[in-house]
Amino acid sequence: MAVSIIMKTLNEEKRIAAAIESALAALPGGEVEVIVADSGSTDRTVEIASQYPVTVVQIEAPARPSCGIGPQLGFQYSHHDLICLMDGDMLLDKDFLGQAIAFLDANPRVAGVTGHVAEMNLDNLEFTRRVRRASPENRIGPIDRMNGGGLYRRSAIEEAGYFSDRNLHGYEEFDLGVRLRARGWSLHRLDRRFVSHFGHSINAYRLLVKRWQSKYLRGVGELLRAAYGKPYWNNLLKELPELRLWAGVYAWWLAMLALLVFLPDRKWAVAIDLALIVFVVAAMSLKQKSLSLGLYAVVAWCFHAAALPLGFFHPRRAPDAWIESRLISQPR
Repeated sequence: MAVSIIMKTLNEEKRIAAAIESALAALPGGEVEVIVADSGSTDRTVEIASQYPVTVVQIEAPARPSCGIGPQLGFQYSHHDLICLMDGDMLLDKDFLGQAIAFLDANPRVAGVTGHVAEMNLDNLEFTRRVRRASPENRIGPIDRMNGGGLYRRSAIEEAGYFSDRNLHGYEEFDLGVRLRARGWSLHRLDRRFVSHFGHSINAYRLLVKRWQSKYLRGVGELLRAAYGKPYWNNLLKELPELRLWAGVYAWWLAMLALLVFLPDRKWAVAIDLALIVFVVAAMSLKQKSLSLGLYAVVAWCFHAAALPLGFFHPRRAPDAWIESRLISQPR
């Protein structure tokens, strides 16, 4: 058994050593190739990683950091037929790879298999929100994407064209999933742990602002742009229920703007607009059974809806082109 483990990193000096050690120990009796694919860390991530018997590569200009660039960077330096994707702030479960390989051996048309991502460090509001929603991360059996990583077949990735779209600041694994499924492959989640994830502990609102600044929220718009005109375009629209939600947000904004423009009495227009905002927040709070969750949901809607067109109209580079990078170290 041989696996290439791609570990995508950006300023992960606190966790990278433990992440690498978990990867190196994850396949007893097998061969593991670890590639640390760094998106331009300014801390000691690369220095620490270089002390281990792993391959360390880092993007160079004109390549720029994005969620999609790390997996593709690691893929272009990998060699084995099985590719495991994880983050530099994750610990790979010691028994996962063995079970995942056995599952792929028994299911030749499954392109990738994953497990649960155990979140170890979430803000209380973000934790409650994730637990209450029916997120893709919680489903077992056949799935449409492997958010958080997992084990993939190289042959399936090559058939889909490339591993990860460097242009995407989010939704990169959904993009891979829809491309794989369009070619007759499937994805699966085992009812077991894949990794423990030690993400940054940050207030949910601050996280939302950070994701706006990093362009992460533009991911769905960039995904739509990448899929436009492709055979799987209609399937993508059906499988992204959030698009209907953002459409509803746009309709809500247009209604409030129309009141301000066309209602003769400006005071009444403002009052009605405020009433609409209160109504939407109240309705969402009742649905969530929590004022804080309801308010956060509405604020998040607005951030996501505003980011979508920015992502859709952002210039693209060829997703399968070689990523500009340098080889920093590799096992001797």
